[in-house]
Amino acid sequence: MWTMIWLLSSVFGGDNLEHSDRLAPGWTGNAWGPEATKARAEGLLPKVPMTPAMKQWDDWGKASLRSGDIVFRLGDAKILRGYFPMSRFLANVSGSVFSHTGIASVEDGEVWIYDTTTLSVRRQPLYVWILDNIGPFGVKRVKPEYAAYATKAVAFCQEQFRKQTPFDYKLGLDDKELYCIEMCEKAYRNNGLPLAPPVKLGDMENAAQFPLCILGFLEFTDLTLEMPVYFPGNERHGIWSSPALMTVVAPPGGVTAKLRKSWFGRTALTGEVTPAGGQAATTARPDAQPSTTGQPLVRH
Repeated sequence: MWTMIWLLSSVFGGDNLEHSDRLAPGWTGNAWGPEATKARAEGLLPKVPMTPAMKQWDDWGKASLRSGDIVFRLGDAKILRGYFPMSRFLANVSGSVFSHTGIASVEDGEVWIYDTTTLSVRRQPLYVWILDNIGPFGVKRVKPEYAAYATKAVAFCQEQFRKQTPFDYKLGLDDKELYCIEMCEKAYRNNGLPLAPPVKLGDMENAAQFPLCILGFLEFTDLTLEMPVYFPGNERHGIWSSPALMTVVAPPGGVTAKLRKSWFGRTALTGEVTPAGGQAATTARPDAQPSTTGQPLVRH
């Protein structure tokens, strides 16, 4: 699927960058990789100004998140010159309100999120990472009996960040390249704690609702419906469903996508993803209060 994204982007244009990737004027390459991080520390790259709303997210993260927590969001990645909402499609077709995950790390009192995009592995402050969220936000944490794995998971992400492991367009299960959900799963799995098994592309919950899209990536890529892929998931599959995790923050409307219909009765790709029960997805952009993105379920 990500191979198809790359092919379509190459043919139809567009840089496929998210908002936070544009916060380094004049920078070429990964704006949140090791070189850019060093440049900010040395004053060669300006730091991102923190708005009052971003400060709220920063304060919330410092009070609520722990190293190893897995953060979930709905991204805003688009292709075809911005006409095709790829993140929403990925969430819809897999039956989830999420399209992207990262792992939190508390370093010297600051909360950082490690994730990976087509630019490779990034390290962003929470208040920057959340800029790319356009919908529900959630947090999972390993249960107390698995707490020792959290440190190992963060170390795995830090190593991928240092190496700048390439993005996995082929969705392979080896560690030579990684996509975002794969990195979060492997951070625990490779250290002895599998979170959730991969799901075959043909078994995605809403695959039958998107026949043209499925036909497209089968026709133009080497992917097959038998290929196993890791997903953010919902209560039934993916990382969200892992029995090794407990919920810290969950969207108030649930984590199962409810597909909207077009006037012609077909699934609308450009519509807003909504949680089960019909409640509109709550934006988690920094101009919203952190408390509106989900109900905290675990108290410190």
